[in-house]
Amino acid sequence: MLEVKNLHVTVDGKQILNGVNLAVNKGEVHAIMGPNGSGKSTLSYVMAGKPGYEATEGEILLDGENLLEMEADERAAKGLFLAFQYPLEIPGVATMTFLRTALNAQRKARGEAELSTPEFMKKVRDAAAKLEINPEMLRRAVNVGFSGGEKKRNEVLQMALLAPRLCVLDETDSGLDIDALKVVSEGVNRLRSPERAMIVITHYQRLLDHIVPDVVHVLSRGRIVKTGGKELALELEARGYAEYQDEAALAS
Repeated sequence: MLEVKNLHVTVDGKQILNGVNLAVNKGEVHAIMGPNGSGKSTLSYVMAGKPGYEATEGEILLDGENLLEMEADERAAKGLFLAFQYPLEIPGVATMTFLRTALNAQRKARGEAELSTPEFMKKVRDAAAKLEINPEMLRRAVNVGFSGGEKKRNEVLQMALLAPRLCVLDETDSGLDIDALKVVSEGVNRLRSPERAMIVITHYQRLLDHIVPDVVHVLSRGRIVKTGGKELALELEARGYAEYQDEAALAS
């Protein structure tokens, strides 16, 4: 489904990614772990099409189509979703309005009919209930005054409604207490399917206790230096990233 080939990326003229190669099949959950500054968020941002992140070499293919040749909204319509580490606040825009506009914009881009108001209301209320989201939150401005847990539940609610084919979760565990981590993880796990792939970016094993990955990668100094099964995350928790930083430095 997803193929990242020899990806090099610069931000403000500084080289961040130095030849990332990654392949993710349908139905798989991949975890990308690594120390601060290794390029994890840069990889997620360049996939989603965030301005300022320039791919100078390589490709990102989703079902054979190069995402780098598309605008951000086109990538979303193709089925890519990025859950932010720090979701933005949008004052003046009610969460319900935001969700309906985003969902119908994607349906329109795919040649599907827009949902009627009753259809949308039923869909969003059902999804919100599964994530223990208070209906009052849906009437408030997007993420304005939300706790860390509410913001992350709102991100998972968006995923549930938009039904992307590839979900990229950038440090979703940031800002979550134990209870919120469990609720958000259960929401993500309910979205796992044979037709959907996920990339979970995190520093810590604790998130992977709840969202168990099929494959774990170590990203250091802008390249993937180690790939293994879920047990690799446990090794990282016990031993840290130092040896991989040294390995990446030698390869530079």
